[in-house]
Amino acid sequence: MEALNLNPTTTPKSCLPKTYFLKAPLLPCTFKPTFSPHNCPIHRRSFKKTPFSLTTACKLKTPQDNKKNNTKSNKIAKQIILSEGGPPPLAEESGGAGGSEEAPAKLGNGSGVMGLVKRLPRRVLSVLSYLPLAIGEMFAIAGLMALGTFIDQGEAPDFYFDKYPESNPVLGIFTWRWVLTLGFDHMFTSPIFLALLALLGASLMACTYTTQIPLVKVARRWNFLQSSEAINKQEFSESLPRASIQDLGVVLMGAGYEVFLKGPSLYAFRGLAGRFAPIGVHLAMLLIMVGGTLSATGSFKGTVTVPQGLNFVIGDVMGPIGFLSKPTEAFNTEVHVNRFYMTYYDSGEVSQFYTDLSLLDLEGKEVLRKTISVNNPLRYGGITIYQTDWSISALQVLKDNEGPFNLAVAPLKINGDKKLYGTFLPVGDVNSPDVKGISMLARDLQSIVLYDLEGKFAGIRRPSSKLPIEIDGTKVVIVDAIGSSGLDLKTDPGVPVVYAGFGALMLTTCISFLSHSQIWAIQDGTAVIVGGKTNRAKGEFPEEMNCLLDRVPELVNSSLSRQSDSIVG
Repeated sequence: MEALNLNPTTTPKSCLPKTYFLKAPLLPCTFKPTFSPHNCPIHRRSFKKTPFSLTTACKLKTPQDNKKNNTKSNKIAKQIILSEGGPPPLAEESGGAGGSEEAPAKLGNGSGVMGLVKRLPRRVLSVLSYLPLAIGEMFAIAGLMALGTFIDQGEAPDFYFDKYPESNPVLGIFTWRWVLTLGFDHMFTSPIFLALLALLGASLMACTYTTQIPLVKVARRWNFLQSSEAINKQEFSESLPRASIQDLGVVLMGAGYEVFLKGPSLYAFRGLAGRFAPIGVHLAMLLIMVGGTLSATGSFKGTVTVPQGLNFVIGDVMGPIGFLSKPTEAFNTEVHVNRFYMTYYDSGEVSQFYTDLSLLDLEGKEVLRKTISVNNPLRYGGITIYQTDWSISALQVLKDNEGPFNLAVAPLKINGDKKLYGTFLPVGDVNSPDVKGISMLARDLQSIVLYDLEGKFAGIRRPSSKLPIEIDGTKVVIVDAIGSSGLDLKTDPGVPVVYAGFGALMLTTCISFLSHSQIWAIQDGTAVIVGGKTNRAKGEFPEEMNCLLDRVPELVNSSLSRQSDSIVG
């Protein structure tokens, strides 16, 4: 009896053929059938068709027997059950949650070295897939990440000598030796951190292989339960006294179930994607860890402060972070700072600062030009250039209508985060050990404060205002304030992988909340025994099943006989 698929898009595999032939054309045999009606086993079913028993005995002669002058004959007896019904179901058909017995495992020679090798991977997988171990790995990684935010990363050894001295250890034990020996000065590329990531990845793969993939394989099988007892053992079970299993299948199809019929048995499922989702979650987490590891071990990073009008080569300011870092052709690109400028709030504070950059190839041809600012970087050839800081590099002045002269500017330390820069314009004999001059201070590029030879306040001038100021007989004009752009350059090959991993993680996490529901049913005479289970929403599943069963039409006596005949035939 073949399985009937109510879904036109899905065709189930055919069962074993109905007719069996016993053929032995090369072996002479004597066929003596004997029919024993009293010994015929009776198979009680809901329909009135009983198989009969036929016993055959075959005497087979082989060439070896002819050489031995028929010294001994071999008799083979077989019991063949002929029935219009299908053959007994396979192990996977009678499996499922109905409590079917598992076939005994085959006994083999498990001793010796080969047996030990075969058992070792399974034991390793079982240890790696142990849930408390994976949880401990995640907590350890989270602890190291928190420690990496507490300890300054990438500093010189002298910095850690001063901050974590052995004379005053943190918590009584933590000194610079811990930081430098364990690699905590570069936490996210340290061997301990990378080893924990690799161990967590191995645990995820082991769990996927030993738990999630077998669950998906089981969920994809068409598990036809052959007895009402097995169906009644499900989480939900109900009996429809006057119903048709085909009508039940139509109702389930309308509710979005995939329905399969095989004789008096029905199997339906819905939400198989919810079974695949945990595998997707594991793969997404692996993507995130692979991307993070690639970023930590295969990136380049560099910082440079470039005055307006000057150039630098990308490869000269970037250095490798990990052992997988490899430079590209884009490292030969030259960057030219065309202009640096700032905008201000009404209060005079700096609002935003901008840098107009040009990228030049080896022949000096401009390949890209863009004005960058904070949170608006430039990307080229896998390299990202960020605007992170600014400073003042020089003041351009006229002295007594001579010049212009470029006066170098130095940063001055003051309390707080405010910036202050200063320079000095010598007056008189510049070679004298007691040379004096005009002092100039600037907080930004919009105003310059001037002081006379005695250090007294002389006035304020804006660059490019062209307004001269006379101090102690010297006429000074502030022509321009030349700013410097603070740039951070980095390559991060793991960013696309991390983004893809997080996107897949969000998607598969949502899909994992879908319920995978399975329903079994069997036609027992005029009644239909229905059972089912689900992996989620266990409280709503019985209500849903009751609503579906209420929609199954009740059959009258005239239609019951026709329905029974159609199922049997």
